[in-house]
Amino acid sequence: MMTMLYKLAWSLVRSDADAQDAVQQALLRCWERRQHIRPDAIRTYFHPDAVICWHCSNERFTVEEFIRANCEYPGSWDGEMERMEQTENRIITVTHVYPTDRSLSFHVTSFFHLVNDKIITLDEYWADDAPSPAWRQEMHIGRPIR
Repeated sequence: MMTMLYKLAWSLVRSDADAQDAVQQALLRCWERRQHIRPDAIRTYFHPDAVICWHCSNERFTVEEFIRANCEYPGSWDGEMERMEQTENRIITVTHVYPTDRSLSFHVTSFFHLVNDKIITLDEYWADDAPSPAWRQEMHIGRPIR
């Protein structure tokens, strides 16, 4: 499973800053700091007892383990946030992630649970981008989203 979230050079898709909620702005600033792989700055966005789960690979991390896994991931990565939804204390994002050479492609769905504007839990689901399976292509149904 790809574990490079903090090594991404995020190219965030933003709406008008005046229209966004303060919590969303804080989360965007957190991602901007990930671009520079600044563990101390990233750490400030997490509650000290936060739990991070990567469900597709069945892994659970502390904040320190999560930062280490991401900061030490090899290669150069890029990404674009495609969608952000917010409820009272949860933010859901969908992000397209890929190495700078575009040899791979993933979509990540992240569920952030916040307490006092700090991330207390982060549940992420990483999916490999791939063509539809042959059996469905043979049915001649569906069409590309983009």
